[in-house]
Amino acid sequence: MARAESNEFKNGTLASDFNLINTVDDEFYSLNQLKGEKGTVIMFICNHCPFVLHVNPELIKMANEYQQKGINFIAISSNEIENYPQDAPKFMKEVAKNLNYPFPYLFDETQEVAKNYDAACTPDFYVFDADLKAVYHGQLDDSRPGNGKPLKGKDLRASLHNLLENKSVLENQKPSVGCGIKWK
Repeated sequence: MARAESNEFKNGTLASDFNLINTVDDEFYSLNQLKGEKGTVIMFICNHCPFVLHVNPELIKMANEYQQKGINFIAISSNEIENYPQDAPKFMKEVAKNLNYPFPYLFDETQEVAKNYDAACTPDFYVFDADLKAVYHGQLDDSRPGNGKPLKGKDLRASLHNLLENKSVLENQKPSVGCGIKWK
């Protein structure tokens, strides 16, 4: 598994709109339809990445917790599927249903959305405020497959707490680490 780090994404950057198919219900959704009242987490993930498989339980737990507080979660897979067929929409739908994803799982077939966000890896996390301005881009926490550190979502949780409490953004935003996005 080749490790990649997320690229820099400046706080205050406005979220780029999109219109993507949700593989769970086969309907198209825009960012404005899916954004949360108080904030939005956009996650670039995929089906096969060991880093994503490792964090999935915490992503589900956090989404269930924070969506009740007005912060919506949106998952997007941008991997090309010719060489990585396990990331195709029909398998995305299976994963979402088997894991009971409490968030839409969108397919970015053209990879335009990943490019607009300068996404680099899976998982890659972005947090936006109610006005869709970036307040966090970084890791979930220090836990990685096999490193023995507990999976708690410490960094992402801290950014969401600060957002809900109207506190300043986290000063130390460590890049996410995962598998590189599979580009066409």
